[in-house]
Amino acid sequence: MSQLVSQQIESQFRESFGSSAALYERAVGLFPSGVTHDSRFLRPFPIYVDHAQGARKTDRDGNDLIDYWMGHGALLLGHSHPAVVEATRDQIGRSTHPGACHELELEWGERVQRMVPSAERVRFTNSGTEATLMAIRVARIVTGQAKIVKFAGHFHGWHDQLIPAASPPHDADTGYTMPGVTEGVFGDLVIVPPNDLEAAAAAIAEHNPACVIHEGNGSRWGVVPTRPEFLQGLRQVTAESNTILILDEVITGFRVHEGGYQSHCGIVPDMTTMAKVLAGGLPGGCLAGRADLLEVLAFDNSLGKKMKHPGTFNANPLSAAAGCAALDVVATGEPSRIANQQAARVRSGLNAMFASKGVPWVAYGDFSAIKIIPGYDGPGPEGDDWVPHGGDYRQLDVKFDDTLGHAFRCALLLNGIDWMGWAGSTSSAHTDEDVEATLLGFAAAIDLLVADGLIQAA
Repeated sequence: MSQLVSQQIESQFRESFGSSAALYERAVGLFPSGVTHDSRFLRPFPIYVDHAQGARKTDRDGNDLIDYWMGHGALLLGHSHPAVVEATRDQIGRSTHPGACHELELEWGERVQRMVPSAERVRFTNSGTEATLMAIRVARIVTGQAKIVKFAGHFHGWHDQLIPAASPPHDADTGYTMPGVTEGVFGDLVIVPPNDLEAAAAAIAEHNPACVIHEGNGSRWGVVPTRPEFLQGLRQVTAESNTILILDEVITGFRVHEGGYQSHCGIVPDMTTMAKVLAGGLPGGCLAGRADLLEVLAFDNSLGKKMKHPGTFNANPLSAAAGCAALDVVATGEPSRIANQQAARVRSGLNAMFASKGVPWVAYGDFSAIKIIPGYDGPGPEGDDWVPHGGDYRQLDVKFDDTLGHAFRCALLLNGIDWMGWAGSTSSAHTDEDVEATLLGFAAAIDLLVADGLIQAA
C-alpha cells in the first residue's frame, strides 16, 4: 500500500481503475517513474485515457471524467472539436510531412498576424519551450547582451536558460538551484520578484539585459496573478530603457482573449511566444514580433548575423491545419468568453462549498484558470478578482503536501473529475451541467478526505 495515498481512497481507486494499474505496470519498465510528463505522475498510478470528446474523457475502464487538464491548456475548444477533426482528417490524406513549404503555413501565420498585435513577423517552432528559447537567442543577437531578466515563479519551458526559479521554493538568500544547469547559465539570469515594477526597473538599470521576459497573466498560469496595470508599467519601463520585452503567451495566447493577454492589457510587446491553443491541440509553437528583431532569422540580414533555425516539424501541415481551424473559431471571441465564464462559476461554487463544509480551502484565479489553496488561513474571497494573501508570491507560490495532493487527485477521479494537481482550466465545451457535476464531485471528494483523516472540517 502506497504511503502517499490514504488506505480507503487507494482501495477504491485500485478497484475503479484496474486497467490503468495494469498499464502502469508496463510503463514502469519503459519510462522513468512510468510517465512521459512530470505532471502526469500520480500515486499509486496514473489513469490511462481511451477517448475524449468536448469537456469529457473516458479511461480504459469506462470511467467518464470531466476534464480540467484540457490538454495542458491547449484545448480551449475542448476535445475533438468538429472543425479541428475535419481539418486534420482532410490534411492527413494529403500530406503529413512534405519536407517543403506549403500553403497552410501561410494561412496559419496570417491568422496569427491578424489576431495578435505584436505579430509583424512569425516563425513557427514545435513547442512553447522552443519558442522562448528562440526569443532570448534573438534578443541576444540583436542587442549583443547576455543577461536575461525573468520573474520568480514564471515558467517559460524546461530549457536551461529559463527553467531556474520557475517553481518554489523561492529563497533568494540561498539562491535557486536546478540540477544540470551550469553556473554560467545562472550567471546570465537575473531573477526579480513577480509584480515588483521597482525591482524590474532596478535590474534593467543595473544589468542592461538583452531582454525581460514575462509570463502572461502571472506565474504558471496565474498562481501569482498579474494585473494589466503591472504589465502596462513594465511595457513603459522597458520602452523607456530601450529593453526588449518578451511576453510569453504560450498559455494565455488566444485563451484569455482572442488577441492574447496583450490585447486584454492594451500593450504591444516586442516579441511574443505562443503554443498550445495556437496549434489546435496538436504540437506547435511560434515566435512573433517586430520585423526588425525577427530579421536575424533571415538570410543576408542587415546585422550580418544569421540565427540558425532548423526544426524537422516546424509548421507541420497537420498542426497548421488544426491551428487554422481552431483559430477561426477562437477569433469569434466566444470560446474565451465561455471558458472564462464557466471558470468563474466553478471558483464561486467551490468557495461556497468549502465554506458550507467548514474546510479551510479557497479557490481563486483569473480568466479560465482555477487555483486551489488547501489549509488557507487568510481573509475570505471578496469578488472574483480577489487574490489570496494580498498577492504575496511567497505565500501563494508554495509546494503543498504530497500526501494530501495525491489523495486529493485520486478522490476527485473517483468522483468523475480529472483535476491537474491543485489547478484546473475550463474550455468552451464545459457546460452548466458539467459545472454542477464538478461541484458535486468536489464535495464528495472532500468527504473522502475528511473520512480518511487527511483534512479536518469545522
